[in-house]
Amino acid sequence: MSRLLRRAGRRALSALILIAAAWGGLAIHFLFDLAPPLRWTVIVVWLGAASVALWSLWRRPRQWLPLGGFALAVGALLAWWWTLQPRQDRDWADDVARRLQAQVHGHRVVLRNVRDFDWRSDDDYTPRWETREYDLDHLVSADLALSYWMGPAIAHTLVSFGFDDGSRVVFSLEIRKQRGESFSALGGFFRKFEQTLVAADERDILRVRTNVRGEDMYLYRLAIPPAELRRLFLGYVRTAQDLDRAPRFYNTLTSNCTTVVFHLARSIDAGLPLDWRLLLSGYLAEYAYDQHGLLPGYDFATLKRLGHITARARASGDAADFSDRIRAGMPGEGTPP
Repeated sequence: MSRLLRRAGRRALSALILIAAAWGGLAIHFLFDLAPPLRWTVIVVWLGAASVALWSLWRRPRQWLPLGGFALAVGALLAWWWTLQPRQDRDWADDVARRLQAQVHGHRVVLRNVRDFDWRSDDDYTPRWETREYDLDHLVSADLALSYWMGPAIAHTLVSFGFDDGSRVVFSLEIRKQRGESFSALGGFFRKFEQTLVAADERDILRVRTNVRGEDMYLYRLAIPPAELRRLFLGYVRTAQDLDRAPRFYNTLTSNCTTVVFHLARSIDAGLPLDWRLLLSGYLAEYAYDQHGLLPGYDFATLKRLGHITARARASGDAADFSDRIRAGMPGEGTPP
């Protein structure tokens, strides 16, 4: 029995060492600001120390120095990890250079730094930042947008609010990348990116994804009563105000473009259940449909077919009525074809 317990303890400790080795190697890769040869040297040394600790655990169980040394290294790395703080003062990429600022005056909301770029390519664009005012008494719709770039399971989630004068504004939680930086899903687990809430014109934030980056996009009209619609909009406003006051890290799992939608929706309906489709965001629309969150009167296949806007967006180019054209035949925007 004693031998079995010792063996079980070694296996458990071995698992912890392997987890620490993998986590530490990735943390060093994403967060250490070192030249690539030096960074890889540090990673090799780290993994070597983990290997020696494992070897000692099974081959020299009475020699605790390698285990103790690796434990101290893990502790030091964790201590450094907890000192990392999100910042507002980096050299940001142009499309996330400004923070969304919001003020609420009764039923009127003023948004400063609404993005309205004219995109010709990812590297060729005309920057435009505007101040826009919205009257919540005239808020009439919200559309869930899912943009796919790496298969059916993963999508970027955006919400577009519509007003009875035809104006629209899209909210999108994104990484606040630095100049020259690109997104990494793994890096998003390691405090590599701050997050930002972008408010943008549809001809900017939807068109850049379909027409410039070659992504595939679907729009779904959300079934939200007027009072809850206003609460959802104001939830985004509060998120913008919070991020303007204090930055936060983006997290691929817990704080991303989909979780912000879920948390805001749960503030309206506390009974919304957790679901695997909140992690695999490409299936978020099916989740919303199952929770009666999409426009009623249609089966999901029909909503998906009529909400597939990619071809319409590419055909519309930068037309002034881009928003109307991409919704041609979409449920909630007239009679389906």
